[in-house]
Amino acid sequence: MSPYAMSMLMSSLAMGTIITLSSSHWFLAWMGLEINTLAIIPLMTKMHHPRATESATKYFLTQATASALLLFSAAMNAWMTGEWTIVDMNSYIPTTILTIALAIKLGIAPFHPWLPDVLQGLDMMTCLILSTWQKLAPMALLILTSHQLNTSLLTLMALASAIIGGWGALNQTQMRKIMAYSSIAHLGWMTLVISFAPGLALLNLTIYLMMTSSMFVMLMALNATNMNKLSISWLKTPTLAASMMAGLLSLGGLPPLSGFLPKWLILQEMTKHHLGAISAVMALSALLSLFFYLRLSYMISMTSPPNISNANLAWRKKNNLSLINPILVVLSTMLMPITPMLLM
Repeated sequence: MSPYAMSMLMSSLAMGTIITLSSSHWFLAWMGLEINTLAIIPLMTKMHHPRATESATKYFLTQATASALLLFSAAMNAWMTGEWTIVDMNSYIPTTILTIALAIKLGIAPFHPWLPDVLQGLDMMTCLILSTWQKLAPMALLILTSHQLNTSLLTLMALASAIIGGWGALNQTQMRKIMAYSSIAHLGWMTLVISFAPGLALLNLTIYLMMTSSMFVMLMALNATNMNKLSISWLKTPTLAASMMAGLLSLGGLPPLSGFLPKWLILQEMTKHHLGAISAVMALSALLSLFFYLRLSYMISMTSPPNISNANLAWRKKNNLSLINPILVVLSTMLMPITPMLLM
């Protein structure tokens, strides 16, 4: 793709998200989401492969449906209350339609099936954008309207997302699909706490963005798209493989890594609201996710492929990592010490 076209598309992506984040009017927010969707579709189809075209078509249809529902809920709310501002969603039907629209946009269960299929047909860089940057605008709208949304509906969707996100990845071998189910599970945790403590949802989103960015950057450096390719990464770049193992365990939420921090604070918040049963189900669903992260960690660190080389020295990949990778690895694994500051 031409660098001019690429810079145009990336600036449109940034502009769409910024318009949505800074808007107080539903029409402006919808316009930002539309710019975002239209800017990423050419990035999806730049591979010129039938799978990429299929992914772009699926993505366009789901996002167009979600945008139509969002505009419909905003128009219905304006008709019932005379208000177009984002924070004035007071009627039951518009807020329910809005919740469904944003769930489709984000890929929250039961509106998740498009996400693994779309990610599987794309290259790693576009997957990274789709799993991180594209979540910002819909999540901002969800946080802005969280005090008016139906808590029971959000809790049900959160439980479904956490369970499906853990269950769906158990039999996957493709890294992009595993990262898609990981995204669904993390969105479940954010959706659960968003009605009770939007600040915690924002913290969870920030840590999720760091962990996912770090994983995709490492997968791009290793050129690993499935578990078989991941198993030979230790021979090529041992440091990167060790970093990836720490990143995977952090995604699974093991202490003392960064991924444990939001899960711990969310479970604490839920028990404060006397929702012990829901907390127990979420904690058990985290074990499902942890199983496949541990399986990947085992593949990276404890399996070695049959070595048929007669050379005395193992072949090493040239280290072409950028500075961003170590920074992301540190942030996605070592944020636990700031917990006391957050609890203040």
